[in-house]
Amino acid sequence: MSKKHPIISVTGSSGAGTSTVKATFEQIFRRENVSAVMIEGDAFHRYNRADMKAELQRRYDEGDHTFSHFSYEANELKELERVFRDYGATGTGRTRKYVHDEIEAAATGVVPGNFTAWSPFEDGTDLLFYEGLHGAVVNDEVNLAALADLKIGVVPVINLEWIQKIHRDRDSRGYSTEAVTDTILRRMHAYVHCICPQFTETDINFQRVPVVDTSNPFISRWIPTADESLVVIRFKNPRGIDFPYLTSMIHGSWMSRANSIVIPGNKLDLAMQLILTPLIERLVRDARRA
Repeated sequence: MSKKHPIISVTGSSGAGTSTVKATFEQIFRRENVSAVMIEGDAFHRYNRADMKAELQRRYDEGDHTFSHFSYEANELKELERVFRDYGATGTGRTRKYVHDEIEAAATGVVPGNFTAWSPFEDGTDLLFYEGLHGAVVNDEVNLAALADLKIGVVPVINLEWIQKIHRDRDSRGYSTEAVTDTILRRMHAYVHCICPQFTETDINFQRVPVVDTSNPFISRWIPTADESLVVIRFKNPRGIDFPYLTSMIHGSWMSRANSIVIPGNKLDLAMQLILTPLIERLVRDARRA
């Protein structure tokens, strides 16, 4: 943690909806005139697409059916920790970009499935913003949670998370439902051991819960809409959170526990604006005073 160079980490698995949360943060940054350096978890994968495919096959041949992008060893977590530590200390660091598709390839000049070169952060930013799989990892080798000043978990209930992933990978990336299902199964061990433990480290979790039947996510023809969902917002430390204000401003919300508020799914953006804006303002104000 660093008062002068704060770090915000948004963590969630593939298909969880972290990109939507990132978009809300970007809105707040623009409105509040906050200069943020943005980094993506995909930039810290250890392997490009071809090398990952080869590594998966090697491990499969050796009897390891659990290795995936969720696994610690598939990612450069020590490098990510170094970036967090360097930024917190000096406001500097470096990142790169993993190129997913032809659109990103056209913008970067890099073939899809590969990384751009590492490049330094721009000078004079107010904070570092991370969005990806491993932003709050604590294990025997790294402690990323200790270096982030505000940690956000994005954690839909598991069936909804699977539905979102299946639809995204099938519609945007051209995979079959069977291929996505195989990926989900292969990632389950690391999901339990590498992803879930992070959500005990996060300061705030946003968990979307559908109120329609999602009992078989593998045949679902559409993703439940925001109007067909509730969102449970859990605060690790509710001290200083004005729950009466939030429930008065968010129509249809209620307290389910002393540290949790439940809101209609279509009020998520409003809730995030109300909750996150003062937290970001405080981080930036303290940083500028430091």
